[in-house]
Amino acid sequence: MSIFFIIIIGILLFEYVLNCMVSYLNLGALDPKLPEEFIKTFDEEKYIKTQEYTKVNTKYSFLTSTLSLVISLSFIFGGIYNEIDLYVRSIGFNDIIITGLCFFGILTIISDILTIPFSLYKTFVIEERFGFNKMKLSTFFIDKIKGYLLMILMGGPLLYSILYFFENFTEYGWLYVWILLVSFSIIIQPIFNIFIAPLFNKFTPLEEGPLLDKIKAYLAKVNFPVKKLEVMDGSKRSSHSNAYFSGIGSNKRIALFDTLVEQMDDDEIVSIIAHEVGHYKLKHIYTGILLSAIQSGVMFYIMSLFLLNENLFSVFKMDNLSIYASLLFFSMLYAPISMILGVFFSAISRRNEFSADAYSVETAKMPNSMISSLKKLSKENLSNLTPHWLNVFLNYSHPPVLDRLNAIRKLEK
Repeated sequence: MSIFFIIIIGILLFEYVLNCMVSYLNLGALDPKLPEEFIKTFDEEKYIKTQEYTKVNTKYSFLTSTLSLVISLSFIFGGIYNEIDLYVRSIGFNDIIITGLCFFGILTIISDILTIPFSLYKTFVIEERFGFNKMKLSTFFIDKIKGYLLMILMGGPLLYSILYFFENFTEYGWLYVWILLVSFSIIIQPIFNIFIAPLFNKFTPLEEGPLLDKIKAYLAKVNFPVKKLEVMDGSKRSSHSNAYFSGIGSNKRIALFDTLVEQMDDDEIVSIIAHEVGHYKLKHIYTGILLSAIQSGVMFYIMSLFLLNENLFSVFKMDNLSIYASLLFFSMLYAPISMILGVFFSAISRRNEFSADAYSVETAKMPNSMISSLKKLSKENLSNLTPHWLNVFLNYSHPPVLDRLNAIRKLEK
């Protein structure tokens, strides 16, 4: 029994047990008493519904994580990775990179076949039960087809390039791959705005009126030119509400979900936009890109040390060594480092959310509107108001809403 076998199996079991423990603690942290801060926002029925939504999603998460563990162990102990590899090799492609693309393609199809029933249940049973789902079954599968097309047109060439560099540049292949992916993460921003996002949603310019006037006045005040200020038809799929900022340089876009526009008053929407502007003004976007680049560079360098490692391949009962399988197997070996880095990046993200809230309060001068918008978002999205601290520490990219409200209250004073 190799050390790699012990590490990989140990990682899978540890992650599963940890997720189960955190879920259990999170359910135990549900408080039957509505926090005083929300007394005027939630009625008793709505608060009970919020907790029920958390309970149902936790049970669903337990089911899917159990399935994931069983599948992962079955693939390892059953030598299924090797069977797939032998099959794609038997096709007889002269190009090993094409063989690698087929290997990942088959794994993707198998994964999708196994997970689609659960995605359908999540969308058309759980989300439907709590009044969120607005998606038609046809839309679900059309989105799937669009996702496959994007994977083929963009993901295929990208993966081909990654495999090419690792196959042909032994010593510095990791460096070329890193440069490629950092460049791609920057180039994809305008591509997302212009081509990808409109494939899935309709974006319409925010219509003339008091709201647009207030937004323009605020953006001019903080000197933040935006190429597009649009409303997205989020209600086509869900009644969940949100807003997001995308793009860099001169291609910045602010997109408001139509559900958000319906649920919020004008000042609340301006305060939310001010929060999104804060992320950009406070350099959170560029800091995130830089940190992500550093993290991926370290990962690819370490990966280069484990390529074609016979002991690692023996864990998965592989008959042949290959660069493409090395990438997959290393990702499992790298999981503990990935989890630690994930916790680190989540902590930075939570800190940035506090900073963006503060920027909104300081520049828009509407702390009460920011507070009421956060309360409404929590109510309309059935957010858990009392998550366990360990769940927040491990999984939350945003601080719990009560922590954000308390921080804004302090700024008010």
